[in-house]
Order: sequence, then structure tokens, then C-alpha cells
Amino acid sequence: MNLRGAIAQNLTGKTPNDLSAVIQDAISGGEEKTLPGLGVMLEMFWKKSTTEEQKVVLERMASALK
Repeated sequence: MNLRGAIAQNLTGKTPNDLSAVIQDAISGGEEKTLPGLGVMLEMFWKKSTTEEQKVVLERMASALK
């Protein structure tokens, strides 16, 4: 199994609270090794999102990066 698959498998079935903890830990730890996990989370979300949901996320990201 590749890294993406392993990360996806570890994230599958997590509750919203679990996912929040993963995100908060990655942010507070500031370690680059957590970046692939966040990327896979975004990819999984993106693939199941509507165009409108994607647009909202992109607008918020663009605003946060100003």
C-alpha cells in the first residue's frame, strides 16, 4: 500500500471530533511530516464535495492567504 492509501485507511471512519484532533495536532505540532495527512484529508473531502462546497472552501482559503 502506498502512503496515500495508508493515510486514507487510517482516516476512514473517524468522527468529526477525531478529525478535528488530527488537524489541531498537525497545526500545533508544526511538523512537516503531518502535511501528507492533511493533503489526503483535503483530497478525500474534495472528491466527495459538490462544486459549490469546493467554491466555498477555495474562497475561504484565498481569504486566509491574503
